[in-house]
Amino acid sequence: MSTDPDWAPDTTPLTRSDDDLLLQADGIGVKASWGHIYGPVDLRIRRGGVTVLVGSGGRGRTALLLTLAGRMKPSSGSLTAFGATDKAQNLFSNAALGFIEEVDGIGQTIRVRDVLTEQLRWQAPWYKFVGVGTEDDLERMCRPVFGPLTLPSLDAFVEELPELTAALLRVAMANLRTPPLLVVGGIDNMTRHRSTEQFLDRLIDLGRTQTVITADVNGVVPRAGITDVIEVPNLTDNEFVWLEREDENQ
Repeated sequence: MSTDPDWAPDTTPLTRSDDDLLLQADGIGVKASWGHIYGPVDLRIRRGGVTVLVGSGGRGRTALLLTLAGRMKPSSGSLTAFGATDKAQNLFSNAALGFIEEVDGIGQTIRVRDVLTEQLRWQAPWYKFVGVGTEDDLERMCRPVFGPLTLPSLDAFVEELPELTAALLRVAMANLRTPPLLVVGGIDNMTRHRSTEQFLDRLIDLGRTQTVITADVNGVVPRAGITDVIEVPNLTDNEFVWLEREDENQ
């Protein structure tokens, strides 16, 4: 992928304390009428950088990410975030959620321009006319997430985008408000190792000004910009967790 020569990363060092908690979950879990989804889960998410939750993909992990973004209320336990306990609406207003198919899946047969135009119209007052998205809109809305990576063409169909470009587009559309917390679906949804690494690099850059939470079935190697890598139990039946990990390592 080509790069934008005018873009430069922010190299200001990140500092944080072990006690600088943004989010604390104690025994949270979700149950549906048909049964258990996940839990109990205990978590401590520190402010800033990227926290990677290590756990099997599937409905349990997705539901946990939805909970941490204030989109789903836990059935049990307590969740404290932004100074409020068990206040999903408060958490909702301080968090963005992206790259989760059940939430922000983009129609495959539409163009990038249509995606931008829809977002522009959602953000505008009801009485204001909004035309179709432009190159300037693309730059403004996507550059913070794409960084030095090439932006998609306005006329490209979403289904034809490379997987990394498509993933970053979804994160960019979700993160337009740039709230303090950004929750991103599993980086293990990428099929190429190079794409996964570049995607994580972009999340790390976003973590300089936001707290980013994402997930991976096998975890990642800790490095600068990654605050914590946390093993999360009780997302699904443990037998299936280990079978999945064995398959990943073959």
